[in-house]
Amino acid sequence: MSGTGAVVGGAAAGAAVGLGARALLPRLLRLRFERDVRRLNDGDHSSLLTAYADDAVLRFHEGDHRWSGAWVGKSAIDRFLRQFVASRVQGEIRGMALSGPPWAMTIWVRFDDHADAADGTRLYENRAVLVLRTRWGRVVDHEDFYVDTVRIAAFDRALTERGERPLGRPDQVVATAR
Repeated sequence: MSGTGAVVGGAAAGAAVGLGARALLPRLLRLRFERDVRRLNDGDHSSLLTAYADDAVLRFHEGDHRWSGAWVGKSAIDRFLRQFVASRVQGEIRGMALSGPPWAMTIWVRFDDHADAADGTRLYENRAVLVLRTRWGRVVDHEDFYVDTVRIAAFDRALTERGERPLGRPDQVVATAR
């Protein structure tokens, strides 16, 4: 093979590997998030928490409920996830899309969730789109968009009526997205 042919062949092989890796990335990310959600559903939020940067912001629908506001920093997001688990919310990823380079991706996740009381009564059911912005593999900005936000406040009231108190609130409020 001539020098030019080797360069062209090497460039083509490199491009093929790059395209193959890019095509595989969405599947790998979905597998990871599905694993983390299964663990969250089982009461362990630790693997999901590792996906967040130390200074990440999780924005949840504003309203009169325990999850409201901007949860700033990993310790605040830890409290949010503990509240999620304590409330027996169960989630499922229904779809996922991503854009951007691997070092600065935006990920959209279709997420359905529900919660049942200990006696099996359905207390809550909803659908959401989660928008995650990452930097170098860590979530730096996370915002949830729910189909029916009234259900969230009603769920919080049902938990309070059953004697389940909030575990904490966000420390800071952040008005602008990154």
